[in-house]
Order: sequence, then C-alpha cells, then structure tokens
Amino acid sequence: MGKVKITQVRSIIGRPKRQKMTMKSLGFRRMNHTVECEATPQIMGMIAKVKHLLRVEQD
Repeated sequence: MGKVKITQVRSIIGRPKRQKMTMKSLGFRRMNHTVECEATPQIMGMIAKVKHLLRVEQD
C-alpha cells in the first residue's frame, strides 16, 4: 500500500462532533497541518468522511 499526504484546509469549528473526532484520529492539530499516512482502507474511509475539509495527495 502506498502513502497518502493529507492537509487540513478548512476549519473544524462548527462541525459535528463525529467529524471533529475523525480529524483528531487522523492526527490533525491545526489548519494547514499536513499528515502522511499509509493508504489503508480504514484511513481512506476516514478521509472520505471529511474530504470537504482536506486536500489529498497520493504518493
């Protein structure tokens, strides 16, 4: 499995609690924070749930 680089581009203020928890579990702490993860089905599912808050780059 490859790597995926994800960057938070929109704020989580005012978002539902489930979306906030998903962002925290992906490892985000602040705006414009970039995290590199393995592209497992679990991670890709979490990314799909909050894709409107992220920018995703495949490696």
